[in-house]
Amino acid sequence: MKPLAYTVLRWLADGEFHSGEALARAVDASRASVWNAVQEIEANGVEVYRIRGRGYRLAQPLSLLDAGALQRWLGESAPFSVEILNEAESTNTLLLERAREGAPHASVIAAEWQRAGRGRLNRPWHAGLAGALTFSVLWRFSQGAATLAGLSLAVGLALVRALEAFGVSGAGLKWPNDVVWRQRKLAGILIEMQGEALGPSAVVIGVGVNVRLSNALQTRIDQAAADVETLTGQPVDRNRLLAALLTEINRVLLEFERAGFAPLREDWQRRHVHQDCAVRVSLPGGSAESGLARGVGSDGALLLETAQGVKPIHSGDVSLRAVGRAA
Repeated sequence: MKPLAYTVLRWLADGEFHSGEALARAVDASRASVWNAVQEIEANGVEVYRIRGRGYRLAQPLSLLDAGALQRWLGESAPFSVEILNEAESTNTLLLERAREGAPHASVIAAEWQRAGRGRLNRPWHAGLAGALTFSVLWRFSQGAATLAGLSLAVGLALVRALEAFGVSGAGLKWPNDVVWRQRKLAGILIEMQGEALGPSAVVIGVGVNVRLSNALQTRIDQAAADVETLTGQPVDRNRLLAALLTEINRVLLEFERAGFAPLREDWQRRHVHQDCAVRVSLPGGSAESGLARGVGSDGALLLETAQGVKPIHSGDVSLRAVGRAA
């Protein structure tokens, strides 16, 4: 959307009526421009009511990201420097470019909307305007990529811990990088790295969390999905939730820096939705393995029990589908 449409959206976000005249004065534009902005907002999936004599009102209030509110929830001790954008092609792509240009450790980019959000295997990430949290974190490690095995699992654990504290019960982890609720995808993680094999390395951690899913958006997603507002039964302050997620990510990454994934492994496995399930693992190239998912190793590899013994599966380019539960 054009910048004016985002400005109008922020005025309408409270869910109250605002006349076209009042909006025009507030945003220093003509009433015709305000009308066009409202058209843009509606075209991007946000329902707007129009009533003659009263003006415009959103069908539901929106919680838009705000730097001041976010900082209050984070507190002064938080290490993050957060930039909030109206929209971006991909926060990961943008932050990777910033990393190459020397962006500092713990830089964060969050966007109200991603035009080309992506997940693992370059699958598209669908999210409505202001209906998700889509953000990326730059974390600089002294180690190289070879020592960062299990990082996506560690971040997934951080997300589940934060969501649990936020009132979401029953969320679990699907290897290697999804947060699910009753087999419905709630959040996803995309890890991308730069640097030398022996270090140092710059890691960009992309996170997408479904906060509010409209019926229209549900039909566009190619898998069952869940959202935080439905699971908590109440509207979500996205600034508060983002602060909670960043706080827990910081806590887990500091622990990961000290000792890797090993100390986090037991907690991860308690939330593993396929633990001891019979699964089929699709591998790159079209091959597949079947067996029992016996958790993960200290390096984050999936431990698949087969007739030939337990095999560690390291590749991130796999999909899992539970076909039963075993003893």
